[in-house]
Amino acid sequence: MSIVSIVLASLVAVEFFYIFYLESIATKSNKTRKVFNINKDDQANETVVTLFKNQGIYNGLLGVLILIAVFYLHNIVVTGLLMGYIILVAVYGAVTSQPKILLMQGGLPILTLISLFFK
Repeated sequence: MSIVSIVLASLVAVEFFYIFYLESIATKSNKTRKVFNINKDDQANETVVTLFKNQGIYNGLLGVLILIAVFYLHNIVVTGLLMGYIILVAVYGAVTSQPKILLMQGGLPILTLISLFFK
């Protein structure tokens, strides 16, 4: 795996750790409200908070899996599969929620996936 791929994949992991932070730790912060475009009433709703925290765990663990694939397994295929998964989720989010999600959540993974084809 090239140094460019390693750096890009690491940045994707950092992005997902940040999403984890917003969703699971800073759930009721102004930054979380702004990033996810939710209103104060929804943000105060305990059911929404619980759902956010649950989703955050998924994102945090995805970041961990990326780091394992890159630094422990040194596996281009696993890293590529994880990037493909993230891209598909970003496409779904763009179609069902906000089109900008494709670039916000999928931009770095797209670049990472492309970089994996070059040595």
